[in-house]
Parts: sequence; C-alpha cells; structure tokens
Amino acid sequence: MTALLAIIAAIFGLAVGSFLNVCADRLPQGESIVGGRSHCDACRRRIRAKDLVPLVSYVALKGRCRDCGAAIPRRIVAVELATGLIFAGLFLVYGLTGTFALLAVYAAILIVVFVIDLEHGLILNRVVVPALVLALIVAAVAPPGWLGTFGPHPIIGAAAGAASGFAILFLIALVARGGMGWGDVKFAAFMGAAAGLPLIFVALFCGIMVGGITGVILLLSGKRSRKQAIPFGPFLALGTMVTLLWGPQMLGWYLGLM
Repeated sequence: MTALLAIIAAIFGLAVGSFLNVCADRLPQGESIVGGRSHCDACRRRIRAKDLVPLVSYVALKGRCRDCGAAIPRRIVAVELATGLIFAGLFLVYGLTGTFALLAVYAAILIVVFVIDLEHGLILNRVVVPALVLALIVAAVAPPGWLGTFGPHPIIGAAAGAASGFAILFLIALVARGGMGWGDVKFAAFMGAAAGLPLIFVALFCGIMVGGITGVILLLSGKRSRKQAIPFGPFLALGTMVTLLWGPQMLGWYLGLM
C-alpha cells in the first residue's frame, strides 16, 4: 500500500512539475500562469492536450514538437522528473501528513527559483514575497519545536531567521558591490522564515559552500570567466532544501564536533 501511494505521490509530482515549467516560462515574461494555452517556442503553435501529459508526452514525441520538429527543452522533463521524485521521497519519509504537504510546497517554490535564476539570472518578487508570507503564516500556526526553531513559538524563530538571512546577504551584497543580486538578499529572508533560526545558518552555509566550489570549478575549467556572473539562487535553493530535510541532524553533528 505504501509503495502504491508513493507512486501516486510521484505521479502528482510529475503533474506539479509540469505546472512549475509553466511558471518558469511565463513568470519572467510577466505573463499569467493560469490563463492561456501552452505553445511551442519555435513555431508558436498551441500544444495539443494529448501532448501535455507529463513525461509520457516527451517520450512519445521523442523530445520534439509534433508540428515543427523543434527540440523540446530538456529542462521540461528534468523538472517533471525531479518534482516527481522529490514528492515520492517526501511521502516515503513523512507519509500523508501536513509536513509532507508543506515540504512539497516549499520544494515547488525552490524549484521555480532554481530554474528561473539559472536561465534568466532573476529571483522574482512575484515568487519570493508570497513565499515569505506563506512561511511566516505557517510558523505562526505551527506547534513548538517546528523544524528545530528556538524560542517559545516557531514564529519567533521564523521571524529571527528571516531577519538574519536578509541581514547577512544584505551585508555581503554591499561588500560585493554587484557580486550578489538583491534578489538573493530577499530570497534569504524566505530561506530564514522557512528554516528558522538557527537553521538559516546551515542553509546559507550549504548554499555558499556549494556555490563557491561550483564557481571555482567553472572558472578553472574555462566555462566561466571572472567577468561572467554565476547565478547564486540555485545554490541557495539547494541549500534550503537540504536544510529543510536534514538541517537539525547537520547542526547537531556540527555542534557535537565543537
């Protein structure tokens, strides 16, 4: 029964991933994510309903538009697969609970931020502000000890985490003088509200470490020059997801070493 429900969660995740692709395509253009039909970017023809089945349609069409034969971006199937696997994994760990639902929503937000910043170098207020409000509302109604936050109530840890994340990246942005975007700074506030204090420090550490290592590798390999900006949002999103899943254990391990 658990395996069947996990498969259902994965299928639901594939469908959500298809919607996240719509968000990643339309939000940077200022377009509505609820109205209008999807179309091929090459020939501009509307995509038939039978060609919108997550993953299945991509395989059936061999990754190409039915009308013009243009290649369908691999990102489409990558996002669908990633969302499906994440949803299935979350269900196997948390079951059909409120924690599963919330982490699934956070995962969806982080995937949208990851893709848009990677492709456009943007972290949009249209994504970050509602996400921040959602995280604070959740913390306001969450039980004590939620996700390892300190204080008599999770809202204290969430508010302190949001303020800490914003302040840390705000100072880095001032010092870097263009080396970090203000979208990253605002996104850090959501990170802190979602992870809380002290786990915001774990999320930032993970994001900065992975981003720094990746940047060095790209520079040494010649795939990026010092004048080319490297989007930081994807690494912050990855660090946030890792922290939401394993943050308390990681912090406990580190404090144990100390």
